[in-house]
Amino acid sequence: MDFRDSKGAIINPTGKVEQHIGDQYNNYIQQIEKFPVPHQIPATPRNFIGRGDLISEILAGFTRGATVIGLRGIGGLGKTALAYKLAELLRDRYKDGQLMVNLQATSATPLTPSQAMSKLLRYYYPQVPLPESQEELQSIYLSTLDGKSVLLLLDNALDDQQVMHLLPPSSCGMIITSRRKLAFSDVFPIDLEVLKLEEARELLIKTARPHSPGLLPAEEPIWNEIARICGRLPVTLKAAGSYLACTPGSSPAKYVKELQDERKRLGIIGKEGVEEDLVTKLSLSYGRLAPETARVFRLLSIFPADFYAQAEEAACLDEEHRNLIELERWSLVDYEGSAEEGEGKYHLHDLVRLFALGLLEKEEDSASESEAWQRYSEHYRDVLSNATEIYQNGDPISALKIFDLERANIESSWEWAKKNPANICSSILNSPYILELRLHPLELISRLETALAGARKLNDRGMEGAHLGNMGNAYVDLGEPRQAIEHYEQALAIAREIGDRMGEGACLGGLGLAYADLGEIRQAIELYEHALAIAREIGDRRDEGVWLGSLGLAYAALGEPRQAIEHFKQILKFHREIGDRSSEGLDLGNLGNAYAALGETRKAIEHYGQRLIIAREIGDRRGEANALFNSSLVLFDLGKNSEAIEKAEIALQIYEQIDSPYADRVKQELAEWRR
Repeated sequence: MDFRDSKGAIINPTGKVEQHIGDQYNNYIQQIEKFPVPHQIPATPRNFIGRGDLISEILAGFTRGATVIGLRGIGGLGKTALAYKLAELLRDRYKDGQLMVNLQATSATPLTPSQAMSKLLRYYYPQVPLPESQEELQSIYLSTLDGKSVLLLLDNALDDQQVMHLLPPSSCGMIITSRRKLAFSDVFPIDLEVLKLEEARELLIKTARPHSPGLLPAEEPIWNEIARICGRLPVTLKAAGSYLACTPGSSPAKYVKELQDERKRLGIIGKEGVEEDLVTKLSLSYGRLAPETARVFRLLSIFPADFYAQAEEAACLDEEHRNLIELERWSLVDYEGSAEEGEGKYHLHDLVRLFALGLLEKEEDSASESEAWQRYSEHYRDVLSNATEIYQNGDPISALKIFDLERANIESSWEWAKKNPANICSSILNSPYILELRLHPLELISRLETALAGARKLNDRGMEGAHLGNMGNAYVDLGEPRQAIEHYEQALAIAREIGDRMGEGACLGGLGLAYADLGEIRQAIELYEHALAIAREIGDRRDEGVWLGSLGLAYAALGEPRQAIEHFKQILKFHREIGDRSSEGLDLGNLGNAYAALGETRKAIEHYGQRLIIAREIGDRRGEANALFNSSLVLFDLGKNSEAIEKAEIALQIYEQIDSPYADRVKQELAEWRR
């Protein structure tokens, strides 16, 4: 290959001219060779903060030979600033200088590999025409850098294809910043995360205080709150700090109050003190998306929390979540998970979600948005239904784990459903077994009232009866048996009207629970026996176990603990056979009470201990407090006052946290014990 200067003289890739070229051109080459060592990479920004652990990791990677690293993340994360810092720290390692080119990934016309190589080569050949052929340019590029120790910074890279042709010889190092994932084997990838909270606070204060020294001291917790709301992104932290420093009459407290409005938050953070605000940076990435991928991005603003790919596919109509994968490649969506851990979850940074929400409201018609919300709510209704089925099949731990992982989205789907289609609203609350363990009875009653209104609007008598019965259960848990009886009786009438034998049995048993709370034990026993007969008639073993256990409680209340124990033992065996840990825990607690009534304290404490283990295992706070308090009663009777008080105090803390009516009784007992 011939490489010619502007006069047609042939030169080789190192800039050496063949001997037949005249003295004039040789003099020019000598001038080129006198050029100083290049240092094109700017200095580290003065307000650069943090990243210490990551910097150490990257420098260690260079030491091990990983000399091409890729810094990936959304706009505003500080990728370029970190690259400048690394270049500063690597200056002595790469003694032949530092070169930099902006690959303009987010512009309408990103640089081609040829254009990028030409820009880098211009330092060495400022007046020599360069060939247009990428192959010829690459040959010159590699030959020029061969044997040199140069650090190159490729800022704002688009993708693998743009970067792969720019990889230097092994004697050189390279830092690449990109919003898009680079997957080729030569690069050591680093997914940049938001700043640690303490680093974010430091950057915020460092930006705000020099021009406004009268602001609150650095230790004030409100700085943490501003850093959290700003998403711990360098670009928003600098903008927020600059706003506080330059706005007369502003204060951190006032600013936090203004930032609470999610719809206006990005605008309030603004662009003070930064070249491009977060909205501008995100808009550059958004502008590079294909139309269908952009549509999916807008719809993702529906999700308030982490989500699995199946949920996104359902809500966004994204087959095999292809567009979600593309958004993750653009760093607009984060993914956490590994092959060892199984399926991972996706997540939008809070401020990215607000950006997408603004686009949704601006660019999506209301019908499309409503349809997406409906698909979203239907999906999480099915998630809750599936968890409930797992719970009913005797695996409460797995069921509660599903609910806890998906709770934020389930709650969000409920908030939308209760204002919209009555069928979704009603069906979400169909079987609230899990919600009984996770919601305060008053909150559950409030939701059931909304679901009941939906069922009545649909004239769905079956769902109406189910909601009334579940409200009765909640009132029993709340310690309001008369309210419970009122709702059970309405549900019972509906069950008999539509011929729902299972519902009829459940209502009869529920009435038994309410009458037992009123002290009318004989009437409760009669109702339990009717419910038990229906359960055996229809082959419902689960409810059979429930009413056997309730009969045991009734006999215990009548002062017949031995008969109660026989019922509890039967049902405990059944619940262990089917693996129902929640019911097993209740049985153990009831057995503990019965043994305590017989004066068999050792057995009582043993069963309370087993009850406590299960309650903590499944996150049953009410059951945990019951086990602790019942243990304390037995321990006090044994004269172990300090141990009894310790357990009762823990039980009281839990009862107060869940707003239980039993808290008052524990306070009374503790007051007496301390006299």
